[in-house]
Amino acid sequence: MLDFFTIFSKGGIVLWCFQGAGVKESFTGPVNALIRSVILQERSGSNSFTHERQSLKYKLDNEFELIFVVGFQNILTLTYVDKFIDDVQLRFRDRYKNELVQKGALMLLNNSFEFEDDFQRILREAEESSRTRSTTYMRAFQESEKSKKTVKSMIETKGGDKGKEQGGKKSKSSKKEPPAPEPAKVEKPSPPGQKTLQNGNQGLTQEEIIQKKREEFIRKHTAGPTEKPSGQRNKQTKVFPVFDCLCMPGFSFYANKHLVCLPPPPPPPPKKGGGGGGCGWVKGWVGSKSLSQEDMEPVLEKMKEHLIAKNVAAEIASQLCDSVAKKLEGKVMGTFTTVASTVKQALQDSLVQILQPKRRVDILRDVMEAQSQRRPFVITFCGVNGVGKSTNLAKISYWLIENGFTVLIAACDTFRAGAVEQLRTHQRRLNALHPPEKHGGQPVVQLYEKGYGKDAAGIAMEAIAYARNQAFDVVLVDTAGRMQDNAPLMTALAKLIAVNMPDLVLFVGEALVGNEAVDQLVKFNQALADHSMSEKPRLIDGIVLTKFDTIDDKVGAAISMTYITGQPIVFVGTGQTYNDLRSLNARAVVGALMKA
Repeated sequence: MLDFFTIFSKGGIVLWCFQGAGVKESFTGPVNALIRSVILQERSGSNSFTHERQSLKYKLDNEFELIFVVGFQNILTLTYVDKFIDDVQLRFRDRYKNELVQKGALMLLNNSFEFEDDFQRILREAEESSRTRSTTYMRAFQESEKSKKTVKSMIETKGGDKGKEQGGKKSKSSKKEPPAPEPAKVEKPSPPGQKTLQNGNQGLTQEEIIQKKREEFIRKHTAGPTEKPSGQRNKQTKVFPVFDCLCMPGFSFYANKHLVCLPPPPPPPPKKGGGGGGCGWVKGWVGSKSLSQEDMEPVLEKMKEHLIAKNVAAEIASQLCDSVAKKLEGKVMGTFTTVASTVKQALQDSLVQILQPKRRVDILRDVMEAQSQRRPFVITFCGVNGVGKSTNLAKISYWLIENGFTVLIAACDTFRAGAVEQLRTHQRRLNALHPPEKHGGQPVVQLYEKGYGKDAAGIAMEAIAYARNQAFDVVLVDTAGRMQDNAPLMTALAKLIAVNMPDLVLFVGEALVGNEAVDQLVKFNQALADHSMSEKPRLIDGIVLTKFDTIDDKVGAAISMTYITGQPIVFVGTGQTYNDLRSLNARAVVGALMKA
């Protein structure tokens, strides 16, 4: 029933693998997809992954840097897989512990791991336990207690309760029973040598009198109020506080106005096995301690609150902390390191890994490659209303012109009033900065527009054809802003991208957004996938983050957007001029994010 099971190190060395009978396809494709999409992207909070028609379950062993992966068809429901992979991990660790302790890839390659017999035995036990698990059925009505009740039994129960209630109450006419006589107290003879109290303080020494007064004073001022006889009149009792600050060390102040010297308290007994007071705190800092979920939970909770305060979406912050916990659980801490520092460093590394793209977006190189194919390079901009799509399109136009390319702007926002005029103003200003006289008499920027109320997909297609005929290097397609919940406009955007197949689809989002970033990107990607006509639809390829200069250190939107799409942030807008366009520095962003 299992397609494959593999054990490999985090360095990519396969230690042992199993392939099911009749399975001809290699397991390298699903496992590589798991590594690229989950492990390298810090999404290991969940232990399951789906690749095409296969379901994968995996478990990380952070102590020995191992990964256990099992794969099976996703139409199957295997309830024993989670326990099975845990049993395999424990057995493999116990059997090859000495070999795994030896660090280095060469050591792992030289060792042979014969694990077939143990694996088959654990698999048989797991399958048998799954088959023998008893199925619970619903009880029939005749088997229930309700079916045994009759009208007669219900009447008797009700009458019995009444009788109990009547019998439980005491009758007024019933005579009170006399109380049982108390047993006579027998005075025990005092042991010889002990003085008895006669007529107050007679027969007592001075020390015993002081001790007696001390006990009376403490009993009088510390005991609770006692009940007074009903015949006496209640009087308010004054309570005098006892001030410990009036007493010098070794003395106590009592009601008889005497200072009595008390013996000093005995020293506390030494702790067993402490090894000295100087070494106790050192032991808590030195390493050789495996991290557990309980150790990390308070630290991760604080980290989660810190990320949310820095504008990271709450769902993303929770998933990040879960991923870090899975990554560190069972890992041995280093020497002189605390749990907080270890968790913080792991979270920083995860954030840097998220912001670094899994594929590099090099627009200049791609434009030069399109030039060699004698076609324009097409970039489409999309996003919600008011985030700055047209302004950042003009900034990217200026950046391309500075690098020696010609640009055609396609005005496909045929909905918003003034959209075409805004682009025409940008075209005029850019041509003023780079006059045609310096470029062979040809304008470096042109605007292709057909007015308002037209089909945006058709205008984009005509603009791309015009750019091919006029030998433009880049086509920048401006689209109308739309909310992610507007189904007709999202359908129109998906149609524009599906028909024209641009080389790059950039989502323009603002850095001020928090939890809304998750909803925007998920629904934009979902709309592009639902309304595409191909099996592999075009989704968002990159992100342009605007208004980055207005957020100080609350840079969490960058993490949220990159984590949702898995795509890089290509540009960051940092101002209102054409020069205010930057590439993202991942370590600088993470440093600002982790700053207290």
